[in-house]
Amino acid sequence: MVTKTVCQVLQRRFSSAAAALRASPADVRSQRNAVFSREQARQRALYPRIEKIEVSMQCPGLEGTLLVMNRGMSTPLSCARHLTEHYVDNSALALVDGEPWALHQPLTHSCSLTLLTFKDNDPTIANQAYWRSCSALLGQVLETAFKEDFTVELLSTMDVEVATAGAFCCDVVLDRQLDSWTPSEESLRSLTRGAQQLIHQDLAWEPLVVVPSVALEVFSHSRCKQEEVEQKASQSPTGTVMLHRCGDHVLLSAGPLVGRTGLCSQYDVTALHSLGEGPWGLQRRAQGLSLPLHMEAHHTVWRKLKQRAGRLVEMPKPEEVTPPASEQPATASA
Repeated sequence: MVTKTVCQVLQRRFSSAAAALRASPADVRSQRNAVFSREQARQRALYPRIEKIEVSMQCPGLEGTLLVMNRGMSTPLSCARHLTEHYVDNSALALVDGEPWALHQPLTHSCSLTLLTFKDNDPTIANQAYWRSCSALLGQVLETAFKEDFTVELLSTMDVEVATAGAFCCDVVLDRQLDSWTPSEESLRSLTRGAQQLIHQDLAWEPLVVVPSVALEVFSHSRCKQEEVEQKASQSPTGTVMLHRCGDHVLLSAGPLVGRTGLCSQYDVTALHSLGEGPWGLQRRAQGLSLPLHMEAHHTVWRKLKQRAGRLVEMPKPEEVTPPASEQPATASA
């Protein structure tokens, strides 16, 4: 009996020591931001002299319009500012020489440029980036929704065909102390309010293409993310991975995101399902539904869509997924 008591005391002491050594969520965010900012500054310093490039616009009505921009500094959004407010306000993504390109991603060579909106004749590429961005926003909300002494591990996510699945998703493992927690309707409303606050702030999603060693340093506190970095780098022809930063949240993404959170309009967190025990702990799947700016649904239609978005979205197991042929930063998997 005495031996058992001593073991229990030692176990509690070791657990307390491990908790004390574990970095707080705020410290983790600060470290990730510091590495992101350092690498961003290093990449910008690669262009000490202003060199001009020619950007040929391919938007409807602007075909052949030629802009002279700064190599390594100007972005598709910079080009939009030379056009009209319509392109600044409504552009979600760009095509550079026909390949998906984030609005804040610097242009590195003379190219053709198309600015994409959600109201194009074929908005498929913009929509795919939008759903990816909605999932990223959901992950950001989950990461900061709990008390600072609770850890939140965002897991690798795959692009979801929302038109057929009914919802976008973000898989997460919460602190072991929350294993018995069952989210209520009020919990989902609280998460929704958190997302709407980020949307109201109209924050930019800043892209940054990095080599694996930088990404591994960014996610040095997460073995799960480090494994994801290694996987994505191995699948990329260039050996690089794409990061994005939104406010103080840094994430690893499968492709470019839309330019800013303010492009989201109606947005609801609809469910948080338990998926059972996984390699990192009790895995949960957060789900949501959204529509982009200037595209709102009638409240009766929205209510039905929300009900559908609350049903568990089934996803294939990792071994059932065919790796994308390309994970280049400017060629997002879709």
